Amino acid sequence: MHRGAIPGSSGSVHPLRLSADPALRTRCAEAVSFGAELDRLVEDLFASMYAARGVGLAANQIGVLSRVFVYDCPDDEDRRHLGHVVNPRLVETGGVIVRGPESCLSLPGAEAAVERHDRAVVEGYDRTGAPVRIEGAGFFARCLQHECDHLDGAVYTDRLTGLRRRRALRAVRRAP
Repeated sequence: MHRGAIPGSSGSVHPLRLSADPALRTRCAEAVSFGAELDRLVEDLFASMYAARGVGLAANQIGVLSRVFVYDCPDDEDRRHLGHVVNPRLVETGGVIVRGPESCLSLPGAEAAVERHDRAVVEGYDRTGAPVRIEGAGFFARCLQHECDHLDGAVYTDRLTGLRRRRALRAVRRAP
């Protein structure tokens, strides 16, 4: 369980970048300094994610091209996973490949079945520079892979083909 202040309680809500925004297609740069600016970014990411009712949010989704993401995501057993990762690296995926529903705060109105590994391991740092290793299974593994994709300049529709891709992209264009 999280101790201390509620994540995002001191942050500012930023507008989300939507599908056509070039920030979503840009590979983010590594964060090089750990301090007040990074603390503010993490808080702003949490505030923005909660305001949009999401389970994860990458920095480029608010227009910051830095390798940072936050999450507050359940796994398949409804256990809550709460945290952030600076300079994440998806170091391991495994288990079965599952086709499951996926959506994105930056692609409103669309949802599609996306194939992802059922297990994922991400390594990186917390906001103080301490190393972290996050292991996820099920839906939480999907979240970790989804957010790492964002920081590499990809969105989940890039993993779709054929009719599923066309339907998802049409749904994004129709969204208000």
